[in-house]
Amino acid sequence: MKKKKFPKFKIQKAEPQQLTERLLLINLYFTQGLTLIVGIVWILLQKRDLFEVLALPDHLQFLWWGLGLAAIMLVMDLVLSYVIPQESMDDGGINELLFRGRPIWHIVCIAALVAVCEELLFRGAIQHAIGPYWTSILFAVIHIRYLRHWIPTGWVFVSSYGLGYIYLQSGTLWAPILCHFIIDLVSGLAIRFRRGS
Repeated sequence: MKKKKFPKFKIQKAEPQQLTERLLLINLYFTQGLTLIVGIVWILLQKRDLFEVLALPDHLQFLWWGLGLAAIMLVMDLVLSYVIPQESMDDGGINELLFRGRPIWHIVCIAALVAVCEELLFRGAIQHAIGPYWTSILFAVIHIRYLRHWIPTGWVFVSSYGLGYIYLQSGTLWAPILCHFIIDLVSGLAIRFRRGS
């Protein structure tokens, strides 16, 4: 009987310049799918109703929380981009590769997917368990591409804490989802059009 040879898989760190757009998209969709599944399972393990967590509020006050924080964060991001040296805010070219040649509809889809998946896990599940401070530390750590520089890492922490705050104040997950969506959408479109693609 012949022995079957199985291919050997080796996991190794990929540098941004080794990534192709296709590989980056596969990674993005895979990690967001995983984030969504973990978030749903965690909420169910907390014996909470997923539909209640995702229920649309009966008031529009959440719009002010989401849009207001998004406006503040975008202004702060703009200020930081002028004050801080560009290499200190570098993410290794990941956002550039992700958004530079992307059609507008795809940028909208990516921003919506990331906002829903990450907010469901981080604000909907994790913050419920450990609070906004520790959730924000964890949120900053998973944005590993920024960890080489303390300024973007700190900014991700502050942004996450703001998202947690508006979740508590508005009483609905849709406030941080809206804020996260607007920030990612504006940032993605800025990269897309700044590069003239």
